Amino acid sequence: MNFLFFILAVVLAPLLPGIVNQTKAFFAGRRGPGFFRLYFDLWKLLRKSCPRSTTSTWLFDLAPAISLAATLVAGMIFPWTLDTATTLSGISAVLFFYLLGTGRFFTVLGALDTGSAFEGMGASREVQFSALVEPIVFVILGFLVLATGQTSLAGLLAGYDAGAWAHHSISLVLAVLAFFAVLLSECCRVPFDDPETHLELTMIHEAMILDNAGPDLAFILYGAAFKMMLLAAFLVALLLPALPLAAPAKAALLLASTLGVAVLVGIVESVIARMRFLKTPQVLSGALMVAILATLLFVLF
Repeated sequence: MNFLFFILAVVLAPLLPGIVNQTKAFFAGRRGPGFFRLYFDLWKLLRKSCPRSTTSTWLFDLAPAISLAATLVAGMIFPWTLDTATTLSGISAVLFFYLLGTGRFFTVLGALDTGSAFEGMGASREVQFSALVEPIVFVILGFLVLATGQTSLAGLLAGYDAGAWAHHSISLVLAVLAFFAVLLSECCRVPFDDPETHLELTMIHEAMILDNAGPDLAFILYGAAFKMMLLAAFLVALLLPALPLAAPAKAALLLASTLGVAVLVGIVESVIARMRFLKTPQVLSGALMVAILATLLFVLF
């Protein structure tokens, strides 16, 4: 059952960036590129060739495929049915996030392998952001361990008792806000990054993939969309208490809610501007403090 919903998530993943772009277009009074623009772009890129830099090695060739593979494996172990009574019940939550980190690691290696100082700058910024985000993730995982009494990924996301929202609503809201900041940073969205920018001093993720084209670029774009799907699903699972629903109904609710998260991301990008690069560490440090505060309030009250 979980594998079937994983396949559905694989199919729906390119829809999320389309929803974000259409939401932004709605607020700007434009028609927008369409919900399915990324599907067409991926199909077009898959039919093109992959030019290679003369300074790159086999590492540059393999990096996009390995990065996508690591992200897909993370999707395979994600409990889409939010049920602990599955074969995934013993998989660690740390493994899930480190698989996503593996995808970033090889993307960074591919950028450095080109020998470009510009892509090296983007790789440096990407690693800096990930180092700031990692403590937030582990604090939120600790919060979930306290809330659920579980340590596995399925146990953490299966849902805490419904009464938790009555007794610890402030802590839960703070944890969700902190992880939403993680989602925006990890998916390279405004205000941390702008996937549509082409300015040298502000590019982060986009700077690392300038030498990629064809199927390699398709793998990177799809991997970014699927990563957004996974983080949005994790965010939704933070909001949902244990519900008396069948596994298919839980999975359908989870996937439908991820589309709502994409709308929320589009609204955020429509109402605020991209912050200065030097402000990013301050904002992520603030998100870490929010996550710590959520944990302390849960323990004390």
